Amino acid sequence: MKPLLAEYPMHLSEGPTAPDAAAPHTLDISSDSTVWAASVGESRVFLVALIVNSMMVILIWLNSHLHTPMYFLLSQLSLMDLLYISTFVPKIAIDFLSGRNNTSYTNCGIQLFLFMTLVGAECLLAVMAYDRYVAICHPLHYSILMRPTVCIFMVAGTWLSALINAFIHVFYVLNLPFCGSREIRHFFCEIPALLKLVCADTSLYENGLFISGFIFLLFPISAIMASYGQILSTVLRLELNMGMRKALSICSSHMIVVILFYGTAIIKYFLPKAYHTAEQDKVVSIFYTILTPVLNPLIYSLRNKEMSGALRKVLRRKITK
Repeated sequence: MKPLLAEYPMHLSEGPTAPDAAAPHTLDISSDSTVWAASVGESRVFLVALIVNSMMVILIWLNSHLHTPMYFLLSQLSLMDLLYISTFVPKIAIDFLSGRNNTSYTNCGIQLFLFMTLVGAECLLAVMAYDRYVAICHPLHYSILMRPTVCIFMVAGTWLSALINAFIHVFYVLNLPFCGSREIRHFFCEIPALLKLVCADTSLYENGLFISGFIFLLFPISAIMASYGQILSTVLRLELNMGMRKALSICSSHMIVVILFYGTAIIKYFLPKAYHTAEQDKVVSIFYTILTPVLNPLIYSLRNKEMSGALRKVLRRKITK
C-alpha cells in the first residue's frame, strides 16, 4: 500500500516574494522518499488517540474524585494532544486520499501557529513534574503549593507565553520574502523548512529562534530533570512502600514522554544542520507531532487505576440506566 507520507507535495499560495523572484502562486511541500509507512492502520491509530484523549478529558471533568491538580494537568495534556493530532493527521490523510498535496498561504500560517503554540505549551510537562515533586518531596505542603489558584495560574501562564511566542515567530516568518521556487522538503509547514526558501539573510532570526528554543525546550527539560532527580533521591532515602512504588511508576511514565518529545525536538532545533539531513528531519518531526500524542494516553491512562476505575464507574452507570 502507498505510504501516507511518501512523495508528499503540498502547495502554498499567495506568500510574499523577493523583489527579483517570480511570483508563484503555489508552494510545494514535498518529500522525495518514504518518511513513515503510514497507511490506513495509522488512520485507525489516530482515531484511537482521538477517542482516548477525548474520553480522558470527559472522565476527569465528570468524576469529582479526579478534580485534583494532577488530573487537571493531565486533562490539559490530553487537550493538547487532541490539538496536535487534529493539526497534522487529518490534513495528511485528506491530501493522501485526494492526491492534492497543497495548502493556502493562510492555512499554512494557521498550522504553523498551532504547532508553535503547542510546542511552547509542552512546558506543561515541567508543571506536571513540579506537581509530582511537591507531592512526593513535600507532601505536607502540597495543598498550599499546588492549591487550585496556583495550578490555574501556572497552566494559564504556560498557554499565554506559548501563544505570544507563536504569534511573534509566525508573523515574522510569513512576512519574509520567499524565492520563486516554493518546494518545502517536509510534510507540514515548519520554520526550519520554510527558512530554506527565504531570499534573505536569516542568521539574526535563527539566533532568535535558538533563544526561543532555549526558553521553551532546554529550560523546561532542565526543570523536569531537576524535579525527577529530587524525587529519585527522596524515594531512595525512604523505605520503598506501595505508595512510593506507585509514585515512582508515575514518574517513570512521565520521563518516557519527556525524552520522546524533548529529545527529538532538541535534535531538530539544536543539532547543527550538518549533522542531520532533510529526510532525518522528517522522521524526527513525526515523533513530536504524531507519535507522542498517540502514546500519551496509553502511558498516562491505561496504567492509571483511578482513571480505569472512573471509566468502569461511568460504563456501569450507563449500563444500569
